[in-house]
Amino acid sequence: MNVHILQIEFATPAFDEALALRDLVLRKPLALQFHTEDITAESSEIHIVAYTDLKQIVGSLTLRLISTEEIKMRQVAVHPEAQGQQIGAKLVAESERVAKQLGHSIMTLHARDTAIPFYKRLGYSIIGDGFDEVNIPHHKMYKNL
Repeated sequence: MNVHILQIEFATPAFDEALALRDLVLRKPLALQFHTEDITAESSEIHIVAYTDLKQIVGSLTLRLISTEEIKMRQVAVHPEAQGQQIGAKLVAESERVAKQLGHSIMTLHARDTAIPFYKRLGYSIIGDGFDEVNIPHHKMYKNL
């Protein structure tokens, strides 16, 4: 599958499509829903998507500015039919490029324990003890950019 990585703007049709993908992959399996305040809080975040030649969004993530040094990767989702095709890795690589361009030196994230091997392959390390987030075991991970 040929994919392209692109930044999109908040509150656009592309954002709505990315939000629907994140809902499908990250929320529905846990019987969770997005709340208006969750979505509104993303207005200041950076949104990066992977889309096909047919203009279908198959991957998405957001970046939240934490400090002048740190930026946090959030809500990483790849459509189930597109998983295993390096789309997640391409999204992460682009997020790191954007973070460096903005002057950040540390990328952090909260990884579901099932995703830890993926992030370790991309150079991320665990920091601290595990914790539950949305009733799922997670670990904080980071990478020096």
